[in-house]
Order: sequence, then structure tokens, then C-alpha cells
Amino acid sequence: MAKLNWTAEAEQWLRDIHDYIAQDDPGAAMRTVQSIYDKVQMLQKFPELGYRYHRQPDRDIRVLLYGHYRIAYLIKLDGNIDILGVFHGALNIDQYLL
Repeated sequence: MAKLNWTAEAEQWLRDIHDYIAQDDPGAAMRTVQSIYDKVQMLQKFPELGYRYHRQPDRDIRVLLYGHYRIAYLIKLDGNIDILGVFHGALNIDQYLL
């Protein structure tokens, strides 16, 4: 089973998502963050669940979709996974992953 590592950047993205939603509905913010976290947990058993990020063909970067969000992650050579970021679908993730 793969070990998941949340990068500092990914944790910050998740906090930012929470804080933005919490301005209007704190309960919805907690549910959204928890749901994203739960979705990421699926990668432990199914690391190739997301689609391959085409702009980095020499690295196994993938993107997992959840609602309006894209969760970028890297499958490392040892099989463990780094969560790179959680991006709203409206953002151009190319500027963050290249």
C-alpha cells in the first residue's frame, strides 16, 4: 500500500480552499476539505486512479478529479505518493506543475 505525503504547498492549498468556503459556510468548508482528503486516501490502494499529466512525460504526475477540484500528485519510484496541490478547476495548473 502506498504511503501518502502531503507537501507543504498542498496543505496550504487545502487551507486556502477551507478558508475561502468558510467565509460563507464553515460547515461546508469542513465537509469539502474532508471529502477531498477522503478522495486522496483512495490513492493508497489505487495509485493510478488519476489521469496522467501530459506536460511532464518524464515524471509520473497524475491528476485526480473531485468535484470542482483537481488533485495533483506524483507517484515516486518507490511507489509512495506526494500530493502536490489541490486546485480549483478554473485555475491553470500548468503554471504550478511545470
